[in-house]
Amino acid sequence: MATEKADVDNGEWIRDLIETFIASPENTLGNQNNDKAWDKPIVGFARGDDPVFEECKKHIGSFYWTPLEIFEKTYPETPVEPENLTVISWVLPHVAATKMDNRKERAFPSERWVRGKKFGELVNVKLRQYLVEILDKAGYKAVAPCLSPLWKPQMSKDYLYASNWSERHAAYAAGLGTFGLCDGLITPVGKAMRCGSIIANIPIPPTKRPYESRTAYCLFFTKGTCGVCMHRCPAGAITQSGHDKEKCRTYVDKVGGDHARATYGIDTGACGLCQTKVPCESGIPTIKGRRH
Repeated sequence: MATEKADVDNGEWIRDLIETFIASPENTLGNQNNDKAWDKPIVGFARGDDPVFEECKKHIGSFYWTPLEIFEKTYPETPVEPENLTVISWVLPHVAATKMDNRKERAFPSERWVRGKKFGELVNVKLRQYLVEILDKAGYKAVAPCLSPLWKPQMSKDYLYASNWSERHAAYAAGLGTFGLCDGLITPVGKAMRCGSIIANIPIPPTKRPYESRTAYCLFFTKGTCGVCMHRCPAGAITQSGHDKEKCRTYVDKVGGDHARATYGIDTGACGLCQTKVPCESGIPTIKGRRH
């Protein structure tokens, strides 16, 4: 499956590796038809010394890793400067059929959405592992923070549930999207997605962020309109004040999880209603083109 590096630039090589992996049979919902979990990914890059990561550490908690910190913890014998590290981030959009199924739901996630959460994330895990392996063979050390044995959930003083590394914040740093009222990341391929990242000591020019605000793509924050995700949330966890993580987590793990186990025989918490049937489901919304 590996794509030869040849004389292409590193960014093009990495992007091709990711797209090739997602185009392979590894990308599956794990159902009888072996349907694909993810549509064509988008990829972005951030420098290891990007100020965004220090800002995350400042606001989320001292436990939050900068790219240099987790790289040095993984490779303590490899001296490296933060500016020589690259955060490679990608967004995996749900396929149209999965979004269509979840769009119809009002209280519980559809089976395809649950499969995307369970088996689609397994695809994401394999993609992280694959990239680390390929880069290592090419002479570049890399680490997937969310797969590190050092990764663990944390409690943030200001933001409650958190962890050592956030895939969404990495994607934000890499120019792939901004946050919405529900805390989901709104990207050029929408909010109905999952994202992943690795950190590598490989030179790749950073992706220019086409935004200045962390909420630039959300109609509620930029135009004072929309708020459709509030009405889509069956837990009442989204209000004009933002996202109630406690209500959301309880609903996803307990209500959505119980439904997934009892109805589909799949052991995972899930919901995703706020990511579908909203203007930002499949792209960056505009007032004129928004969908309800």
